[in-house]
Amino acid sequence: MTKPMTRKEGKAKSLKTILSALAVVILAAPAFAQQWHTTSSLTGKSKYGDGFQRYDYVNPSAPKGGASNSTAVGTFDSFNPFIATGTPAAGLSYFGGLLWDTLMQQSVDEPSVSHPLIAEAFTYPDDFSSATYRLNAQAKWHDGQPITADDVIWSFNKLKEISPVYNKYYANVTEAVKLNDREVQFRFDQKGNRELPHVMGDLAVLPKHWWEATDANGKQRDISRPTLEIPLGSGAYEIENFKAGSEITWKLVPDYWAANIGVNVGRNNFERQRFVYFQDDTAAWEAFKKGGYEDLKQENRSARWAKEYTFPAFLAGDVLRKAFPTHSGEPMQAFFLNARRPQLADPRVREALGYAFDFETMNRTIFFDSYVRTSSYWQGQDDLASSGLPQGRELEILEQYKDKLPAAVFTTPYKPSLYDTPQAVRDNLRKAVDLLKQAGYVSRGGKMVNEKTGQQLKLEFLENDPSDERVDGPFAQNLRKLGIEATLRVVDTSQYVARINQFDYDIVSSVLNQSASPGNEQREYWGTKAADFPGSRNLSGIKDPVVDELIEKIIFATDRKELEALTKALDRVLLAGHYVVPQWHKAEVWMAWWNKFDMPEKQPEYTGVDTGSWWIDLDKEKALNAKYGGRN
Repeated sequence: MTKPMTRKEGKAKSLKTILSALAVVILAAPAFAQQWHTTSSLTGKSKYGDGFQRYDYVNPSAPKGGASNSTAVGTFDSFNPFIATGTPAAGLSYFGGLLWDTLMQQSVDEPSVSHPLIAEAFTYPDDFSSATYRLNAQAKWHDGQPITADDVIWSFNKLKEISPVYNKYYANVTEAVKLNDREVQFRFDQKGNRELPHVMGDLAVLPKHWWEATDANGKQRDISRPTLEIPLGSGAYEIENFKAGSEITWKLVPDYWAANIGVNVGRNNFERQRFVYFQDDTAAWEAFKKGGYEDLKQENRSARWAKEYTFPAFLAGDVLRKAFPTHSGEPMQAFFLNARRPQLADPRVREALGYAFDFETMNRTIFFDSYVRTSSYWQGQDDLASSGLPQGRELEILEQYKDKLPAAVFTTPYKPSLYDTPQAVRDNLRKAVDLLKQAGYVSRGGKMVNEKTGQQLKLEFLENDPSDERVDGPFAQNLRKLGIEATLRVVDTSQYVARINQFDYDIVSSVLNQSASPGNEQREYWGTKAADFPGSRNLSGIKDPVVDELIEKIIFATDRKELEALTKALDRVLLAGHYVVPQWHKAEVWMAWWNKFDMPEKQPEYTGVDTGSWWIDLDKEKALNAKYGGRN
């Protein structure tokens, strides 16, 4: 994960994005206390049952070999993805990435399902006060040493200490206790949280013996700091070589211990995965067209998809593309408004900014009508997304907070601004001006100024790619029409990540993926305690007691229906707070690739595509190398 807090024009639906979704929940009580489980599912039963052998769409005989080339934008300076400092290299993520396996792995083709990996099974008592994981006896590190209960306990303690993600995700896990060499029990400070026993499976397990040893220079290793020493891993790939900041190559581990575990059968088929860094997306696109630097691309630019696939290799049939439909819901892709900033603390100001965003013109003129406007934090998940006016159980929940919520929650369905006619332009900007007046701003000499201080309202968009101006520019122009001084600041990736982690921005574009089973991760997204925790994903700095209470009720929901009603209520309260200006989405993944890949006849319907199930045809690769000078 090289750019953890960026906006993508299209929705992030790649395998990495799906693996970055953080919650796996069972909302049905087990039939027997202390029953061992190997697969967990929100619906009570995975389509594979409890005897998962492999995904039904993969080719179990897929050949291994060849090299997959990818590009990354910016730079990297660390192989430690767990901390808020440094920029981790491509292939690493909060939850292990290519290098470290987790206790269990979240499913690629079902929502809120996980299957065994380092842990072969888990169990928990009827009151959900703890969870015990049993390790696979075959699990081992790349140096051949076994993965032990001590590794699991050390990983839990260290990651909870140093990582803003793990600190919030496992906030209610008090300790990890070794029961024997293969069993670890996680104990909780609460009962009735049905999610906790299962999300423990997301824990990335790290090698205690390696981190506690010294490096080649005799210096003690420190997991709380960035490092460019290649770490010891346990996953399907290991780092073969790298050039700091510019290139990294991953090599398939020949004796990978979990190659025949269900989640890996028919997957991880590339002998090597190479990532080359470019300064910006435009340069990366030019590299893709030439071949050799990137040969498997998830396209996220609609103008490109519509007009620019006309280069020679594509016309010759050496580059292919396809849109893969998905059914996994849409992320909240938005302009996140930093309510920590004094000028954005008033919800009326934030609401006014929403009226200044003209999505329809942008969609028509630069997106080729490829997208649909997002209007919910759980877009595309009808059982969780609010709509119309609250009713039934959702209304009952919201009425408990009636004196703490805006009246509009009960009287006016949320709808983002609509620019469908010339009159709508004037109407929307007029509504924005009225809201700004209510917040204490007046127009003087063409400037929107604070009536008391006389200071002009100033806002800065923070980005790390110059091409983002095409999206931010029209929005900023409308803000200037209101008399707001709106500017765009483009910084390098390292500075961008550092500023995001320290919440040093007014407006930033980002994507937050939502689980089909919301739970602990909501604390880090919107919770008060996460608002001032460096590196958390509460990008808008939300500090709302009602939001906090709804999050806790979601975590302790007793059944699916209650979870749905609570999530709709939370969705509605977040929308009413105007913490974001929603952007857009599409229910498909656009993929383009050089014609050296083969894939299973079908791809997972839920995520749309699993490139981890693709493989390289070595004859095709050789032919492309001959035709294009060995670049592929």
